[in-house]
Amino acid sequence: MAGPTVANRVPESPSADGTARRRLRRATLGMVGGLLIEFLAGMLVNLFTTIPDSHPGSNPSDYLGGSFDSVRWAITQSGLPALAFHASLGLLLIVNGVVLIILARHVGRRSVTVSTVLGFLLVVGAGFNGASFLDFGQDYSSMLMATLFGLAVLAYTVVLFVLPADA
Repeated sequence: MAGPTVANRVPESPSADGTARRRLRRATLGMVGGLLIEFLAGMLVNLFTTIPDSHPGSNPSDYLGGSFDSVRWAITQSGLPALAFHASLGLLLIVNGVVLIILARHVGRRSVTVSTVLGFLLVVGAGFNGASFLDFGQDYSSMLMATLFGLAVLAYTVVLFVLPADA
């Protein structure tokens, strides 16, 4: 017989449920803070860093391969500290998004899980637009990246709103 689904899962004990909620709330708050730092780093890159038109990965015929090369170049070879920080933090935020989904599954509230999955997808979308900006240098990619950032912050804020704080 299959175990209980997330929707009707009963926590092992009230303290176990409280611990899972606390972990998720802390990690979500960390994600929102990380996203804000990422936004500021992106503004620093946008306003004060000149990305060369030609670099490994620029104007690729294969988007995924070119984007991989562009991000690798940005982090390891560009010599642009703000860009390297921005790209590295973006990758860490994607990893944190996966962690948040796992933590949300332990809490067992569908709305929380949906919000963390949506937040994760928005962060990944922002990352793809960042890679696209590196690949082709089009301003609309930067605008899409910033828009998806804002929506990701909103999705993670919903997690903080929906989860009750411990008394």
